[in-house]
Amino acid sequence: MTQSGDALPEDLIRTLLEARRVVVLTGAGVSAESGIPTFREAQRGLWAQFDPMALASPEGFAANPARVWDWYQWRRQLIADSQPNPGHRALSELAAMTEHFCLVTQNVDGFHQLAGSADVLELHGNITRTICSRTRSPVFDDWLARHADRSPPPSPHHPEGLCRPDVVWFGEALDESVLSAAMDAAAQADLMIVAGTAGAVYPAAGLPALAAENGARVLDINPEITAISSRADWHLTGTSARWLPRLVAALAAESGLRA
Repeated sequence: MTQSGDALPEDLIRTLLEARRVVVLTGAGVSAESGIPTFREAQRGLWAQFDPMALASPEGFAANPARVWDWYQWRRQLIADSQPNPGHRALSELAAMTEHFCLVTQNVDGFHQLAGSADVLELHGNITRTICSRTRSPVFDDWLARHADRSPPPSPHHPEGLCRPDVVWFGEALDESVLSAAMDAAAQADLMIVAGTAGAVYPAAGLPALAAENGARVLDINPEITAISSRADWHLTGTSARWLPRLVAALAAESGLRA
């Protein structure tokens, strides 16, 4: 069922009210309302001349560490100049209203945590964190500040290591523990909400199907019809910043009526 008006389907609210286990999968569209460009959209100006592999792969980092570091520093500044939007905040509120809630994201901006969400499963890492390129141990802000004149700074953990963002690059595997937790949550879900992702990147794109195969109902929120939309029980046409607050408000109102 595709819904493009203002009203939410009654059976969707009923399903959300009765669901004990809710899993949410978010993608770049959730942060678009905050002005955060996708990876491809961020390749503008100076960065448009580079192949994505040159900016976000182990090989690209080995070939030119300074270029990759500067690219991510520029993207980090874009994020620092922005803030979470109503969609991010609505998910934090939804978690407090749900018996078992799991938030899985493909985004690396950390906005879900800034909006109040806890225990977020970050499939692709977090651009605001820094790790050692050799040991993958965390590198903290005080070290980065002391070596701000280096691009990239050396690692405090390995003599041949360099600082790099804690994100999953092309050619790198996802953290197995994070992916396993996301798959377990999807398989046990009563309701899966997919927001702001076209479902083109695997293995994240397989989570809604996994949930549906195990009996969950699926809600897709996206301005466009996607592969996920065609298999979902409901598709809300529009942004997550528009629909998620309405979903939370409707749930709160219905819960109050039934209290």
